[in-house]
Order: sequence, then C-alpha cells, then structure tokens
Amino acid sequence: MSGTVKKAIICPNCGKLISANAEECYYCGLKNPGKFGMHSFIQRIFGSKITIVNAIIYFSVALYVIALIVDPRAILRPSGGIFNLFSPSWKALVILGITGAPSMYGGQYWTLITAIYLHGGLLHILFNMLWVKQLGPMVEQIFGTSRFFLIFTISGVFGFVLSNALTGAPTIGASGSIFGLLGALIYYGRARGGTFGQYLYPQLLSWAVILFLFGFFMPGINNLAHLGGFIGGYVSGNILGYQEAKHESMTLRKIAAILIVLTIACFVISVMTVKSSMMLYFR
Repeated sequence: MSGTVKKAIICPNCGKLISANAEECYYCGLKNPGKFGMHSFIQRIFGSKITIVNAIIYFSVALYVIALIVDPRAILRPSGGIFNLFSPSWKALVILGITGAPSMYGGQYWTLITAIYLHGGLLHILFNMLWVKQLGPMVEQIFGTSRFFLIFTISGVFGFVLSNALTGAPTIGASGSIFGLLGALIYYGRARGGTFGQYLYPQLLSWAVILFLFGFFMPGINNLAHLGGFIGGYVSGNILGYQEAKHESMTLRKIAAILIVLTIACFVISVMTVKSSMMLYFR
C-alpha cells in the first residue's frame, strides 16, 4: 500500500510541530507557515538543496572567479610565493569592494560587507571556505539559519571596522566572520553548560587560540579583523540567543532576509561607483 508522506516542520511563529503543507498553523493561525523562514527563503533563491552555508561558499567562489576574469592578466603575473598564487588584481578587488581607510574616507561603507566575500588568492579562499564548511553547519544548527547569517555578517563587519579604525590597511576575506562563528560557539558552550557545553567550550577555545597565534606567524594576516570578528560573534551570539533558549522570531527572519538582499545590493553599488573607488585607491 502506497501513500503520500507528509513532511513536518516547526512553525516559525509559535515553535509547534505542524504539517509543512498546512495552509495555516493549527496553534497560532500563521498563514502558509511552510513558506516562511530563512531556510525556505534561501531555497527559493538558490534551489531546494542549497543551505545558507553552501550559498555563502558558492557566492564567495563565484566572486573569486569573477575577480580573476575582470583582470585575467593578473593570473599571468609572478605570484610572489605560494600564498599569492592566482591572486586577483588590485583593480578587480577595488571594483568588487575591497575595504580599508580609502573606502571609509570616501564614504563607501558598503565595502564593510562586500569585502567579507572577496579573497586574495587560491589558498586564502580555500582555507576560509573549509572553515566556513566546518563551523557553519554547527552554528546554524545551534543558533538557527537567520541568526547564523546575522552572526556571520555582523562579525565580518565588526572585524573590518576595528581594522579600518586602527590601521586602515586595505583588507578582504571571510576570516573575521569565521572568528565570529567561533566566538558565538564559545559563548554558547559557556552559556549552555552541562556535559556538552563543558566539552564544546575548551575545544573551541583551543581552536581560537591556535588560529590567533597562527595569524601572527603568517604574512598578510589581518589579526585586528580576526579579533574584531571574534568579539562581534561572541557579543551577537549573546544578544541574539540560541535555539535551545528561544526560537528564532519572525522579526529576526525578516531582518536576515533583508540583509541578504542588502548584501547583493552592496555589490551592485560597488560596481556602479567604480570610478570614485579607483580615484580613492589609485590617485
């Protein structure tokens, strides 16, 4: 005997278990609850099998490829070592939204977001995306999809704000956001406690310390962005809360959805203002 298997979901408004196909929640009356939430929003944009973590990885890789295509001559230039292998040119990075003191001086604050998704070489993007793949699903499961994206973005922005304020050196990369994911998880381990929290907290803290120390011995590492990202992740994880303590609210889902649209808009603005950007970095 065959039949249709009905999928169950958690109502994004009241947190009760209901059918994914329900026209409204049986408990709180929310209309079409299966169409709400960041997970559904991501799937509608990128496809049914794409998670927010994979979307970030694919988006970053696509931008890296675009940066190489914008100025393909950069691929043929001497790399200057393994860490600069297949590095996009300065021109390409400025067009797509590198951040730094010149950007802040010119009022190009959108680069605090665009720079998160840009990378300066093959090893740079490879290492960062491996860490996103490692930490991202854990943070998404513990904090929820919307809060994961908020923590990721807030951490990256805060890392660049600190770096721009203290040094102003042009900078790119998702490492500030990655340290933010670590910070949020360390906060969770401390706040949750219990056997799981006591196991998670020292393990992640040791990872953070090792990565911080690693940054001091590698050339071209923005340790201020790492520090700012860690602080941003720890604080935002504390403020936003995690799933066991409180479910994601509809307001958080809407804010995260708006932030996704804003992120894409920032790249559009960066390309549209390329002339002024070039003047800031190449005058």
